[in-house]
Amino acid sequence: MEKEIKKLCDLIKYSEGSLFFTGAGVSTDSGIPDFRGDKGLYKNSGLGNEYYLSRECLVREPEEFYRFFRKNMLFSDARPNSVHYAMARLEKAGLANGVITQNIDGLHTAAGSERVIELHGNCRDYYCMRCGRSYTRMQVEECDGICRCSDCAGIVRPRVTLYGEALEKKCLEKAEAECERAELVIACGTSLTVWPAASFAQSAKKLVILNLSPTPLDNEAELVIRAPLGDVFAKITREFFAEE
Repeated sequence: MEKEIKKLCDLIKYSEGSLFFTGAGVSTDSGIPDFRGDKGLYKNSGLGNEYYLSRECLVREPEEFYRFFRKNMLFSDARPNSVHYAMARLEKAGLANGVITQNIDGLHTAAGSERVIELHGNCRDYYCMRCGRSYTRMQVEECDGICRCSDCAGIVRPRVTLYGEALEKKCLEKAEAECERAELVIACGTSLTVWPAASFAQSAKKLVILNLSPTPLDNEAELVIRAPLGDVFAKITREFFAEE
């Protein structure tokens, strides 16, 4: 892996702007399961489809939506891991422009990354579907069962993009602009199968893929590294910050 890490570091160092594109694999070391891996949510939850995380379920069976959401998506005790911190450090050093993430856990921001585009929203913010009043995660966690608005009794929902909903237009436009500006996109811990999110990796001028499993874009990548992300970023950190 040493030769591949050296090549990756050279790409980061000499590219006109690097951008991280992250998926669930970045947060597994924080105790959050991924989605499509061997131990992921899809293989171990009994899901045959995405119904329990869909707008349809939220509207028709809010009690089922909240039951599933609380069990599988709310990880209040999760903390950033070494990969999140390494990406934040590279950004602070001017070696990366920031992060586009498919994750909703908010760990990139918690680790100190300042330029984070959350394509699918986040689990920090909530709002009433009827009157729009804002709520925090703490307020939602204090609710039993369905969380309802204290003003109008409407259903309170997470500010995330559910299945059956389109990604926020402004967020997509911002992500597209960042990808156009970056010479190098580094896709980390993502299967690159969720569209339109994966289109940002496909449109990259130069693409590097860091993922344990094969992806549909491997043949289009400048470099593919199949190793644990923690190991990869530990070596990247030593390469750039060994003298500190």
